[in-house]
Amino acid sequence: MLRGKPVDPDELTFEQGAFLVRFARRVLEEYFANGRPPEPPKGLDEVFHRPGAVFVTLETYYPDGKRELRGCIGVTRPIYPLIRAVIESTLSSAFNDPRFPPLDEYELDQITVEVSVLSDYEYLGDTEEERVRNVVIGRDGLVVERPPYAGLLLPSVPVDHVWDRVTFLSETCVKASLWPDCWLHPATRVYRFRARVWREKEPRGEVEERSLRREYLDKLIKAGIDPETFELAP
Repeated sequence: MLRGKPVDPDELTFEQGAFLVRFARRVLEEYFANGRPPEPPKGLDEVFHRPGAVFVTLETYYPDGKRELRGCIGVTRPIYPLIRAVIESTLSSAFNDPRFPPLDEYELDQITVEVSVLSDYEYLGDTEEERVRNVVIGRDGLVVERPPYAGLLLPSVPVDHVWDRVTFLSETCVKASLWPDCWLHPATRVYRFRARVWREKEPRGEVEERSLRREYLDKLIKAGIDPETFELAP
């Protein structure tokens, strides 16, 4: 039974986020060892038993530090307790992402685990100007809905690809299997959400919290791009 209000990512401590990453790896290890995931540990903080929205991302990690997506699936709305959402998302990312074959046990030494905890959705507005102005790269993820279609992109995606806001909106439409400029149409509902992201620095390594905003600015500066002219929200 769900209890309490949905978890907002900003209320989590670093240690709680790091725990979720370590627990997600444990889910994989015990699933391979026993054919089933572990039960949530006893005595967890109350926040882990409240409803939460989570994505788990698995990436293949290379010796030069580069990463390649290996699986990414989540529970987009707070319909499970946070700890249960991590279990469900971890197993789905490892074995049910249709873009990749199921994870093999030997890959546990080659992948990093990343957990994103999502906030509730906020409506972006009705006009083109509002929808562009209200997106902050490095803070927001996006959801596009035009029934029966819907698509979601995490806040890390435009950072990893160095997109501007218009490109981010367009790519979220594509994720929803809609035309790229569908976000311009008033019948299309567009939402933003925040997320905090924790991940292993390397396979089985220390956990860090990603500063997506800082990563984005650093990439723009390294590429010689002025953030002010790249449609970066203040």
